[in-house]
Amino acid sequence: MHDDRRLTEVRLDRFVRERIIPDVYPRSAPLRLSSWDAPGEPVPALEAMRQQFGPQEQGALWGSPWSTKWLRVQGEVPDAWGAGPDTAVEILVDLGFSADLPGFQCEGTAWRADGTVIKAISPRNRYIPLKLLGSGMSVDFYVEAAANPDLSQGWTFAATPYGDKATAGSEPQYRLGPIVVAELNQAVWELQQDIAALSGLMHELPLELPRRHEILRALERMLDVMDPDDVAGTAAAGRAALAGVLGRPAYASSHTLVATGHAHIDSAWLWPVRETIRKCARTFSNVVALMDEDPGFVFSCSSAQQLAWIKEYYPELFGRIREKVKTGQFVPVGGMWVEADSNMPGGEAMARQFLEGKSFFLAEFGVECREAWLPDTFGYSAAMPQIVKAAGSRWFLTQKISWNQVNRMPHHTFNWEGIDGTRLFTHFPPVDTYSSEVSARELAHAERNYRDHGRGTMSLLPFGYGDGGGGPTREMLAAARRTGDLEGSPRVRMGSAEDFFAAAEAEYPDLPVWVGEIYLELHRGTYTSQANTKRGNRRSEHLLREAELWCATAAVRAGAEYPAAELKRLWRLVLLQQFHDILPGSSIAWVHQDAERNYDAVARRLEAVIADAAAAVLGPGSQEFLLNAAPHPRDGVPALAAGLPARAEADVRADAAQGGYILDNGVIRAVVNADGLLVSLLDHASGRDAIAPGEYGNLLELHRDTPNEWDAWDIDAFYRRNVTPLTEARSVALERSGGGATVVVERLAGASAVTQRIRLEPGAASLVISTAVDWQEREKLLKLGFALDVRADRSASETQFGHVFRPTHLNTSWEAAKFEICAHRWIHVAEPGYGVAVANDASYGHDVTRHVRETDGGTTTTVRVSLLRAPKFPDPDADRGPHELTVTVRPGASVADAVEEGYRTNLAPRVVTGGRGVEPLVTVSNAAVVVEALKLAEDGSGDVIVRLYESLGERSAATVAANFGTSAAEAVDLLERPVEAPGATIRHGAVDLVLRPFQLVTVRFRR
Repeated sequence: MHDDRRLTEVRLDRFVRERIIPDVYPRSAPLRLSSWDAPGEPVPALEAMRQQFGPQEQGALWGSPWSTKWLRVQGEVPDAWGAGPDTAVEILVDLGFSADLPGFQCEGTAWRADGTVIKAISPRNRYIPLKLLGSGMSVDFYVEAAANPDLSQGWTFAATPYGDKATAGSEPQYRLGPIVVAELNQAVWELQQDIAALSGLMHELPLELPRRHEILRALERMLDVMDPDDVAGTAAAGRAALAGVLGRPAYASSHTLVATGHAHIDSAWLWPVRETIRKCARTFSNVVALMDEDPGFVFSCSSAQQLAWIKEYYPELFGRIREKVKTGQFVPVGGMWVEADSNMPGGEAMARQFLEGKSFFLAEFGVECREAWLPDTFGYSAAMPQIVKAAGSRWFLTQKISWNQVNRMPHHTFNWEGIDGTRLFTHFPPVDTYSSEVSARELAHAERNYRDHGRGTMSLLPFGYGDGGGGPTREMLAAARRTGDLEGSPRVRMGSAEDFFAAAEAEYPDLPVWVGEIYLELHRGTYTSQANTKRGNRRSEHLLREAELWCATAAVRAGAEYPAAELKRLWRLVLLQQFHDILPGSSIAWVHQDAERNYDAVARRLEAVIADAAAAVLGPGSQEFLLNAAPHPRDGVPALAAGLPARAEADVRADAAQGGYILDNGVIRAVVNADGLLVSLLDHASGRDAIAPGEYGNLLELHRDTPNEWDAWDIDAFYRRNVTPLTEARSVALERSGGGATVVVERLAGASAVTQRIRLEPGAASLVISTAVDWQEREKLLKLGFALDVRADRSASETQFGHVFRPTHLNTSWEAAKFEICAHRWIHVAEPGYGVAVANDASYGHDVTRHVRETDGGTTTTVRVSLLRAPKFPDPDADRGPHELTVTVRPGASVADAVEEGYRTNLAPRVVTGGRGVEPLVTVSNAAVVVEALKLAEDGSGDVIVRLYESLGERSAATVAANFGTSAAEAVDLLERPVEAPGATIRHGAVDLVLRPFQLVTVRFRR
């Protein structure tokens, strides 16, 4: 047979383009438009509809960046339209879309005149069925058109002014396209979907496979029987020509894809939070409308915060969603407040993500999510398995790890083992997207890519436009129906995430195991970008700790009212800003400006809450008390108590030496040279110098930072090849105050003025280095390094409820890829018998390198803290301005010392006047078992909740005793429900614990 394959394929493409697509809507008529431009931020629908609407021309320019135009669309449907058996009437609205990137450009919401949402209008979802208007054969509705600028710019990562309203300008962004009433020919539309499914499948099949040619010839027969001058009249014949190949069942061994509708809506990113709220309404109204048409359609919604917005701003839509939850079509998943970053939130914050998220879903829908759902988060902390299980969930889903630059994950379905030994059933969909269109290409990729063939037979397919929202479309549902059982294609069946996980768990019991963090080999710069946002998060987490502790203490000791509602409101705001494009610093300027304002408001309110609680606890008086919220004693005051602080007996000695200074408090001795560099740091207990011979601590380094792409997200390894060590100081001087001594160093980092304050306090075991920078660089990375005389083959970095070890060598590609790592409050490097802890108050990015010195054969392990970046996209002015970042260095430190130093560095001494001290509500007999949170119960009972974890990575025993009247004690999960806790023995008023390494336990003391 002659090979005319390409001729037939070209013939098909042209026939679809020129005959099928135009005849989906064979006739249309223009509608009348009037409009009103909102003068500032968006307004509620009913308020907009009360305004004076003026004439609006079709085809006119509209929409300065971030503005809103309200259109009123009116007209009559021509007689007899939609009367045929295969016809329906729809309104088509084109706001000036491009065909690409739904969710990243202008969008619209259609509203009825009574203020109820109809559905969204977006680039690939422009239709509104006439029947949804509820107005017979007349057309009268409103469109809320959002002129969101396209900041993606084709993903060129060029600097753009559009991310800040102050610089976005006022030039119109769009030109209105046709807005018409049109007649839909359902038979032609169905034929279009048949062709799309078969043509797509054909192109994925090998040329040597008979099935490919069978499909080609069926499509050829369809072309032959169709009349190009009467597409509507011959559509049924065309469909009949394809029925045979569409009816061929899938191979018995075909992979199964459980398709669940989804719309991964970033809670902020290239748009502000206020626009996300509207994106959620647009997407969810689309979803509910599709559910009305297709009872088999299932949609997974992963963020409690987004549904809370709908409840607040779109109550009628929320009611419709509630009904779809009852039918099992609209399915809450994930159980988190937002899809948070998992690297940087503290342990208690991550616990609250699940507490708040799951509690919301239970209260509003009676649904408990059993899966954690983080498809787009930038790597996954090794503490997550335990946290997920402690929240009462059992499964985990991610997608982002498919973005790895170097190494490919060996499994798609596996058990993930966390730092404490908890194992979590985890799935990584092989389709490699959380925004599938259910295309033949994607389905074929999922089947070919799946790495567990022979053991597992199924994977999950999240489908629907995401990031900027939009969700599933009727075309995607049509594709899923046609590939439910189709030869050459994997089987597609609609279902929920729980459907998938339950079936996959049952068929694949002997899972492979992945141990430790799931490190994303990309987006390493997110540990550092937007330093003010990160500082706000860290400060908020610790203020919330203090507020809950002292409010609980005031309630128990003094009968004060516990401000539960206020604390929940503030927690939820902080949790929102841990979203995986806010806390990582990868959003537009507007988002980070909002975040910083919110953090300031959180801090002001929490300071007031703490002050009120302290006044209730201490009573009136003029004595100065230290409120020690740390889980360790401080200055003679027990953990979690308020008492009179003890002052160190001796002041710090400060001596000049060769243009620099020696600071010595009898515990440690620091030598700072004439250029402000740390040349020696000795702890008197060991007599050992932590600084490597001939090398420095407190060395600022300025690197070129020009990643290949994803500027705010990425640090590429070649940054190390271009570095300027800042070894020259403009001045070095000594200050004395309060018994301590401070060396003040001034220098330049490029064009940025830097002032460092190197301070040693009486009796302190660590040196404090505060770096104030007026940061004016662009595309630069500022690091602060310490060359340590330690032969460390691994580093320990704090993570949620413990720490994670990472090799310092580069033996494998997996280790080499971790050239930038995340740590919370501290990082520790050690050899047997000696270690050094480096703690910080607002930083997350670090790197650890090592080399063997030729001079003496010793090993230098260098710890660097990433202080500041200056990426140009998406915020061209990211981080510019003043910053102050504090690092402490503790020589001769154990891991226990590092844990204590982390809390000490982040919980500044809080001295308050009053009349009496107060004992802690609970005591813990072993410092290895750390109290991370102390609060009153969520149910308003007044019971005391204590969250503890084993902090050293070893088996630890402790007794946790209540210092107040209790009726019982019990172990509970993160939602404060009774659970069995291995290693916990309950006694009246106390709990005896024998904890495995890093085990997390929550105890409820009933009052």
